Amino acid sequence: MALLSPFDIPSFDDVAAERRHLQERLAAACRLFGRFGYDEGVAGHITARDPEHADRFWVNGFGVHFRQVSVSNLICVDHSGEVVEGDHTVNRAAFAIHSRVHQARPDVVAAAHAHSVHGKAFSSLGIQLDPITQDACAFYEDHAVFDDYTGVVLQTSEGGRIADALGASKLVILRNHGLLSVGTSVDAAAWWFIAADRSCHAQLLADAAGTTVHIDPDQAATTRGQVGSEIAGLANFHPLWSWIVAEEPDLLD
Repeated sequence: MALLSPFDIPSFDDVAAERRHLQERLAAACRLFGRFGYDEGVAGHITARDPEHADRFWVNGFGVHFRQVSVSNLICVDHSGEVVEGDHTVNRAAFAIHSRVHQARPDVVAAAHAHSVHGKAFSSLGIQLDPITQDACAFYEDHAVFDDYTGVVLQTSEGGRIADALGASKLVILRNHGLLSVGTSVDAAAWWFIAADRSCHAQLLADAAGTTVHIDPDQAATTRGQVGSEIAGLANFHPLWSWIVAEEPDLLD
């Protein structure tokens, strides 16, 4: 199935076609995260809820580098932590966090988490993003901070606390840890992570240079409506999808 424009919301004739679409977007998002340097050993995971089984999600396998993820090596995990499809094991942190986020947010199709350099540097401040750029306004009053750190997330109870902190937002900054974004499509979830990491980078640079000028709250809210919608996330991911598939077509294998 081909989209006519970046603003088209895909429709599907059957669940197999929808699943294949999610898998392709998921593999592409992982490849992009690898290209952008978001890898950190075995850390980092992107999930997509299965379109047929709401209690299952697709995710990159444990120990598979972002830049080697393809449709064929994705795994499907249920909310008890069992791998029901695929040949790899599941990252325990991926299960602990993502299973609870997907349970808490039935509107969420995908979630992305990685230890990107600027995201984890910004997370150490324990603060929210300021509305200092047009791009940062995508997260204005639509993100939260999980203001705690208790080590590697291995327990679902901790994943539940992260889901509670996320609330109805598209992004949660995990203090001393990194970023977690969600979306109603893999496209949007991946884009919000990329955009958030870049906004973290911009704020770190601006704050180091001097006193920043914040965008007026009313204007920031208006701008959020323009650049922070799920359709905007879908559209912004589109050129990255086209580029990575052209550069690395084996991700579709």
